[in-house]
Amino acid sequence: MIPKETVDRILETARIDEVVGEFVSLKKRGANMIGLCPFHNEKTPSFNVSPARGIYKCFGCGKGGNPVNFVMDHEQLSYPEALRWLARKYNIEIEEQERSPEQIAKEGERESLFIVSGFAQKHYTKNLHETEEGKAIGLTYFTERGFRKDIIEKFQLGYSPDTWRDLTDAAVAAGYKLEYLVKAGLTIQNEEDASKYFDRFRGRVIFPVHNASGRVIAFGGRTLKTDKKVAKYINSPETEIYHKSNVLYGLFFAKKAIMQEDVCYLVEGYTDVISMHQAGIENVVASSGTSLTIEQIRLIRRYTSNITILYDGDPAGIKASFRGINLILEESMNVRVLLFPDNDDPDSYSKKVTPEALRDFITANTKDFINFKTELLKADVGNDPIKRASLIHEIVDSIALIPDAITRSVYVKECSRILDIEEQALLTELNKLRRRQHDKKREEQSIKEAPLPELPPDVTAPEDFVPDQPAREGDHTQVKSGEVFERELVRLLLNYGQEPVVAKTTDEFGVEIEVTVPLAELMLHELESDEIAFNHAVYQQILSEYTQHINNGNVPDLNYFVNYPDQNIAQLAVDLVQIPYQLSDWERHFIYVQTESQLLRQAAVHSVNVLKLTRLEQMIAENQKQLRDTTDDDAQLKLMQQQLNLLNAKRHFSSLLGRIILK
Repeated sequence: MIPKETVDRILETARIDEVVGEFVSLKKRGANMIGLCPFHNEKTPSFNVSPARGIYKCFGCGKGGNPVNFVMDHEQLSYPEALRWLARKYNIEIEEQERSPEQIAKEGERESLFIVSGFAQKHYTKNLHETEEGKAIGLTYFTERGFRKDIIEKFQLGYSPDTWRDLTDAAVAAGYKLEYLVKAGLTIQNEEDASKYFDRFRGRVIFPVHNASGRVIAFGGRTLKTDKKVAKYINSPETEIYHKSNVLYGLFFAKKAIMQEDVCYLVEGYTDVISMHQAGIENVVASSGTSLTIEQIRLIRRYTSNITILYDGDPAGIKASFRGINLILEESMNVRVLLFPDNDDPDSYSKKVTPEALRDFITANTKDFINFKTELLKADVGNDPIKRASLIHEIVDSIALIPDAITRSVYVKECSRILDIEEQALLTELNKLRRRQHDKKREEQSIKEAPLPELPPDVTAPEDFVPDQPAREGDHTQVKSGEVFERELVRLLLNYGQEPVVAKTTDEFGVEIEVTVPLAELMLHELESDEIAFNHAVYQQILSEYTQHINNGNVPDLNYFVNYPDQNIAQLAVDLVQIPYQLSDWERHFIYVQTESQLLRQAAVHSVNVLKLTRLEQMIAENQKQLRDTTDDDAQLKLMQQQLNLLNAKRHFSSLLGRIILK
């Protein structure tokens, strides 16, 4: 268990922009930062980070919270595991008992897979540097490939000896279960004899694969044998923690450089990534021999919208990869291409030239996809008009995938110039394709949003109340019960509870005076004066917290609720926090706009009165029901008097809200 003092220190130290910035490229927007949400696919940023308040909030999918919540959601960790993750990042020592093999065995399956994968990496790396076979075979291979010692250590390269159970026996001896070794893809169970197990990667040099936060999730193994019957490379199978279509090799080591350079170099294999790093170019990742996937492209898009694909000189492979270029374009990203000379690849070419020459070559020879694709295909076209028309159609097909109209227009002009064809002809064909795409998407759209129900004529929801999802039957109940108005009051408390406002009271002589109090104190006074409590349990719990703190002479701030142990309250605090947007500089045009923060007292009193009016309407409806059901004359008189008092109270609060009562 992590001591509370340590938890508090972690929460105080962790900066939300630094934590989120590990995984998302953030840009300043006023006092806040925005980026593409890592929790759902989007092309327009709706993911907001507020460094001042220490929270994040996506207005697209609704995810939000503090640094711990972000790590929990992004890395699929438990609360204690997320705290340990943050403690490692900020070098905060956690004094807790070391876990025994028995405790390790009790870990959840997903965490167990991470643990055994981490053990395997350390074991393979130890083999490479400390065993005779590892040094003679594995380390010699990496050295002969030209890899420096620091690069070998950086990528945690390793070696698995050519024996049946080296890793399996070592892991079992250390207290790890065979079950998790098999599920992690490290150990294979014999199909003919289920009691026998053997190592998957025996007799190979090892390339650990890390996720975006640096945890080992899989491995690639290369054989050093010349036997053609033996696969040159084998990779970990799909597991609970490793889905190859969602992973890019080297991303953990590259993400910072990708954000700094605002471009990601995409290569094919492990050694390409490692060699580029050794040459000082770190913003590079690999698809590890698999076809580029939508998920991998979206992973890159968190850090940059620019991709440069570095190809070797194999024409067949390049043409086959045109699909990848189209996928990148469809995801609103900019794609450029570089072809290495003389059938070199990034690994071999980086060894032939100096780091400076490599950078110069990349800068001078990258081409946009139109020029690259056209030049490559024109050689096959020659003077054949049919093939030329086919080439033009293929280029226009790619341009049609680009969502941004201005970018499409620029590429149409470039295509017109290169292929010597009228721009209008290209535009006509492009528009046909875009219409077909649009019609296809409309046909595929099967779920339509339900229309919002109309509110009762005498009930008005707050102007800023927007349902998180299409309204359903029963939403009227939330309005009639006052739940939406309770929510609005809680929103004001969380956002502005500590803000000073002017309130009216009387001194000891009965003279009306003005005093300055926190907004929370004013709101609680207004609610308590008519003994108003909230019906919604979580809202009432927050109200009770404010009452208790104010009685003790202080007002809790937003962070108190964002970091509240009850996750229902913590999530609600994030959902209701208002991330402010700065209005245009209208004052220089002598246009003055009052913001909510400048009208706090009016907003608070208005919201309290709306809730009181809602409760009165509930009481009037209940009283009317009792009148209909009562036959006793005395009881009826009493209820009629009560109804008259309630109606007078309703008129009073309606007049305060500027409403006209017609009956």
